[in-house]
Amino acid sequence: MEVRIHGRGGQGTVKAAEIIVRTTVREGKYGVSIPFFGFERQGAPVTAFIRLSDAPIRAKTRVYHPDCVIVMDTFLLENVNVFAGIRDKSVVIINAASPPESFEFPRCVACVGTVDATGIALDILGRNIPNTAMLGAFSAVTRAIPLKGLASCVAEIFGEKNAEAVRLGYQQVVTTSLVV
Repeated sequence: MEVRIHGRGGQGTVKAAEIIVRTTVREGKYGVSIPFFGFERQGAPVTAFIRLSDAPIRAKTRVYHPDCVIVMDTFLLENVNVFAGIRDKSVVIINAASPPESFEFPRCVACVGTVDATGIALDILGRNIPNTAMLGAFSAVTRAIPLKGLASCVAEIFGEKNAEAVRLGYQQVVTTSLVV
């Protein structure tokens, strides 16, 4: 599976990619994450690329044709082409309080999940860092990494409050299939 995460500086985009890979490796599989920074400042667009596999991964380049796109901030939907190169029957996960039907997607998107990761982060952490709630939504929608292993990994790195944000993101994500 190839994943591209779009976020803004300060939202934990790169760390989210690293945690997905770390959890995958703990499950006995292979993963690699590649961050990409434009301007290194708070609020600037940041992209992270992930490859997950049952076999060793040789490619260490950006992901140009993702199976899954994670959008940490709806601002990016209007200012960055987050759907560029997206594969047929792909998955999109958006940090939004609105349901998936509130957004327009290319025909190649098969499944969409939305979760109010910002709301979860503000409630649990007191700060707008939505990455851990988005990780929970990623686990729920794709089943690429198990919730239990993910929450454990997040608890070790960021503490139990962030593990709770993972669990809430998993529970609260709303999914819609777009395939007719």
